[in-house]
Amino acid sequence: MNLLKAAASVSAMTLLSRLTGFARDVILAFGFGAGAAMDAFVVAFRIPNLLRRLFAEGAFSQAFVPVLGEYRETRGDEATRALAGRVLGVLSVALLIATALGVVAAPAIVYLSAAGFASDAEKFGLTVAMLRICFPYILFISLVSFAAGILHTWGHFKSPAFTPVLLNLAFIGCALWLAPRLEEPILALAWAVFIGGVLQLAFQIPFLREVGMLVRPRWEPRDDGVRRILKLMGLAALGVSVAQISLLINTHIASWLQDGSVSWLYYADRLMEFPSALLGVAIGTVLLPSLIKRHQGNDAAGYSRLLDWGLRLTLLLSAPAALGLAMLGVPLIATLFGHGAFGREDVLMTRLALAAYALGLTGIILVKVLAPGFYARQNIRTPVKVALATLAVTQAANVALVPWLGHAGLAAAISLGACFNAGWLWVLMKRTGGWVPEPGWSVFLGKLVTALVVMGAALWLAMGLEEAWFAMSITERGIRLVLLVGGAAALYFAALWALGLRLRDFMRHA
Repeated sequence: MNLLKAAASVSAMTLLSRLTGFARDVILAFGFGAGAAMDAFVVAFRIPNLLRRLFAEGAFSQAFVPVLGEYRETRGDEATRALAGRVLGVLSVALLIATALGVVAAPAIVYLSAAGFASDAEKFGLTVAMLRICFPYILFISLVSFAAGILHTWGHFKSPAFTPVLLNLAFIGCALWLAPRLEEPILALAWAVFIGGVLQLAFQIPFLREVGMLVRPRWEPRDDGVRRILKLMGLAALGVSVAQISLLINTHIASWLQDGSVSWLYYADRLMEFPSALLGVAIGTVLLPSLIKRHQGNDAAGYSRLLDWGLRLTLLLSAPAALGLAMLGVPLIATLFGHGAFGREDVLMTRLALAAYALGLTGIILVKVLAPGFYARQNIRTPVKVALATLAVTQAANVALVPWLGHAGLAAAISLGACFNAGWLWVLMKRTGGWVPEPGWSVFLGKLVTALVVMGAALWLAMGLEEAWFAMSITERGIRLVLLVGGAAALYFAALWALGLRLRDFMRHA
């Protein structure tokens, strides 16, 4: 399997997901703006979404995929199928209990997550109502992640990468069709979350059947493989929860700031997640099964070369994305969201948050590549220790920056924490011998910086004054933005080509 081609296919599906996600956010910004109702939905959706990142795509996938890969490499498909059925049995029971508790305890959860809403009874009650509708999403999406772990182990990457498109389509359909028919239109977005979860789960079933892994749940919690996964999950949950706790703390702090703060951070985060998912998730997804295979085969040199490839490719693609987000804040936000209920002040305030997030984009993506280097060896303890230290760094940055920068200080703290996390993981990976740098790193970095300077100078000259973007029509903004982004990307890669970098340099096989 060509890893670059596999990563490109995942990126293509992720791009489709992000494009439909942007269409979704444009519709939400136009119809709901960034006021109190949208703040309520963002908090209601963020809670099950955080649990998704914590358990479904976080602790569970980090523990499940390495053990599943080990079973397939050492024990064969039949033993792997039996393990998957036992895991599904335990997972299903735990998810049903967690979902029921979340629905019942919704008022307490909202208060703990956004205590600032308690001063507005209507806003608080609306958030609780939407959380109860949204909460079953954690059940559906966790089972989707279970299916994705199996499909990744079997080398199927496209269908799991496509599933988020279905959630975006549910949002678009509910916002356009259901919202006008409800007395409280914002509730349509909560129902979109519920419907999207069902659609994503149903979509995976034919692909599981295709690889012969549509297993029946079996209740055997004492099985050795299940116990190993649960033990690894405990460590992974601690590590992943640190990042999610940091986000919850940020949401809590933002709930005490002026109305719109939660929404400004949300829209900036959506823009920042575009390259994060397109690059970090794609590279990390295809890298993990290949690293597991190298580790099980005791191929330390091949393991190191794969990591080196992932790190170089990440820097090559994430650095220009970070620079572009930092420089093109107003053009991007004004073009995508700056119409309808989303006004000029919303554009400028979101721009501040986006610029702060951009500082840490490369760090965020590097973590998605470095962490699998530890997970593949079933070493979850090291990333957990780094994550705990990262939480302390992030909250110290909040204390220092929020009084000065407001909501943008929260974004800057996340960025500083991400850079700290990536830097420490990088050092530890090298120190433990998991990664031995291939020759030519200094030359590679020199070429990268030169191309970034060329791209940045061109953007600065071509963008013009930010104020001019507010006077343009939507059509003119869109055309100019496409030309800016396309021209900057072309110039960046042309500069790299002129400096001697070629696509074949990044070809790797699993």
